[in-house]
Amino acid sequence: MRAFLTALVLAVLVTTSCSRQPPSQPEIHVFFSPKGGCTEAVVENLRDATNSVYVQAYSFTSAPIAKALVDAFRRGVKVEIILDKSQRTEKYSSADFVRDAGIPTLIDSRHAIAHNKIMIIDERTVLTGSFNFTKSAEANNAENLLVINDPDLAREYLRNWNVHAAHSEPYQSKMERG
Repeated sequence: MRAFLTALVLAVLVTTSCSRQPPSQPEIHVFFSPKGGCTEAVVENLRDATNSVYVQAYSFTSAPIAKALVDAFRRGVKVEIILDKSQRTEKYSSADFVRDAGIPTLIDSRHAIAHNKIMIIDERTVLTGSFNFTKSAEANNAENLLVINDPDLAREYLRNWNVHAAHSEPYQSKMERG
């Protein structure tokens, strides 16, 4: 009887362990600034986007990143952006550039600071870290960028992005606000 139970337990363990799919491991790349390739990594990921790009940014002055977003939008990729309220008054914000290209651009003014720095690309890749989407972040600051290919994580970030989009309002340029 003992041998039978041992064989049964082993059979269950083998069957269980063989039938389970191992969890997929996210693919992670890390970049550091200054001059560590953060901007290039963002631009490259935007160039590879085929379906959607959702952005949350505290500061947004990087011309190469703004251009890559507009290029993706013109290729037919759905692009939507949420910015911190400070972008209404920043002297060099890229908000006008992307909004004038037709990209839906929102301002999240509900929080003291909307300090997120993320992109969700094709609902599978998350770009996040301390890296602001600015020239100074690449050239002068000590910052970091993680590029994480993980659809489960991307879904969580997109869920949070939607929460913030729901309470944000459309961006208006300085001229429109009068």
